[in-house]
Amino acid sequence: MAWRSDSSSAQRGSVSTAPDAAVSRRVSSDGAQDRLRPAARPRGKRRARGGRPIASLLAVGVVWTAVAASAPAGDWPQYLGPKQDGTSEETGLRFDWPEGGPPVVWTKRLGPSFSPPVVAGDRLVVFHRIGNTEVLECVTASGGERLWQFGYPTRYKDRYRYNGGPRSSPAIDDTHVYAYGAEGTLTCLDLATGRKVWQRPLNADLGAPQAFFGVGVPPVVEGDVLLLNPGGPDGAGIVGVDKATGAVRWKATDHGASYATPVVRTVRGERLAFVLTAEGLVVLHPATGQVHATMPFRSVYRESVNAASPVVVGDRVFLSAAYRVGSALVAVTPDGLETVWRNKENLQSHWATSIHSGGVLYGSHGRHGTDAVVRCVDWDTGLVLWEGPRGLGRATFTLAQGHLLTMGELGHLVVLEATPLGYTETARAKVLDPPCWGPPVLARGLVYVRNETILTCLDLRGPTPPQR
Repeated sequence: MAWRSDSSSAQRGSVSTAPDAAVSRRVSSDGAQDRLRPAARPRGKRRARGGRPIASLLAVGVVWTAVAASAPAGDWPQYLGPKQDGTSEETGLRFDWPEGGPPVVWTKRLGPSFSPPVVAGDRLVVFHRIGNTEVLECVTASGGERLWQFGYPTRYKDRYRYNGGPRSSPAIDDTHVYAYGAEGTLTCLDLATGRKVWQRPLNADLGAPQAFFGVGVPPVVEGDVLLLNPGGPDGAGIVGVDKATGAVRWKATDHGASYATPVVRTVRGERLAFVLTAEGLVVLHPATGQVHATMPFRSVYRESVNAASPVVVGDRVFLSAAYRVGSALVAVTPDGLETVWRNKENLQSHWATSIHSGGVLYGSHGRHGTDAVVRCVDWDTGLVLWEGPRGLGRATFTLAQGHLLTMGELGHLVVLEATPLGYTETARAKVLDPPCWGPPVLARGLVYVRNETILTCLDLRGPTPPQR
């Protein structure tokens, strides 16, 4: 089935409590931040798979050192990494972990949120909530020491009793960091100092209604534009925002907001953005917002979401969703989109973006955690090549060194071989309490994983086992 191109042009167009015990700060009316004192670090307990107590992931007073060669330097400046595909080119990573899992470098207690961090150099930025304040916090990636913190008021309340913190990752571009809060406040800060450059209540300005679980799409930096899917009326379904000023440069479609992050690729020499909205796939030109093509892709049930990002390889785009939607592979043509295959049963990804490698896809199949499994699917045909056992729940992935660093929602960090020959697990450790819904973030041999209130840095550098 072919989907025709859309020929129409786009319209132009004071924190009283803190998770860290020793933190105190004030937030002024314009959101300016005060300098902060170093925070106390929490301690706790957990057990290895065999049940024996081991060094706690919360006991960050324990410092590990490794006599090992570091992995090549690499940033993780946006959701799903530098290439927006959940893959890393780092090598020298150690996957033969000691009992209890990789060494803990540091752990930080956060306010509630679901936002994975981003990393540039030795700066890590994480987005969370303290009381009625959404907080952007920058710490050293290697040690977890706070560099700055910026907060602004929020009134967001989750309608389904999930936490009220931000859902989307920040994005780093050269000297600035951008963040999109749970109720639609868009913020630009100076990366070095945390100083506010500009801020605007984007969703309120556009009249965008609150989606099921608040705003969950990270800003995507493309040239001098931020790509967003606020789901506003009057053509503001997708917008391009000037990253220097916060002004809306263009608007496109009346599509509602999803939880899938836009992906930008060069196809046949042309930059195109692939946005999976609440209604389906939109392919547009990110500089102008001119729509190239659209394709319906959503559940028949109103109480549903699209949350897994498109996977774009060459001129083909893979889409997947739960709620009995399944998956599809479509080809980008000069005239629009053409369906290669569609299958309602092979891979239903609730929110995890699948990883493409070697002509196959690795993804999490299943709407509910009790039924979810990892599956390997052939890219060209959609045929299921293998299925893993239950027990991880819904999982997210980062591909590195020929392995899938897999974060199960129940708190298990698992290493799987990226092979179409079968499910092969090479390492496993319980590293956090559930729920863990964000993918692992990998930068310079360190992996950052989180649940709703804990962010932990683990050391994957090898090959020599670390010593206390």
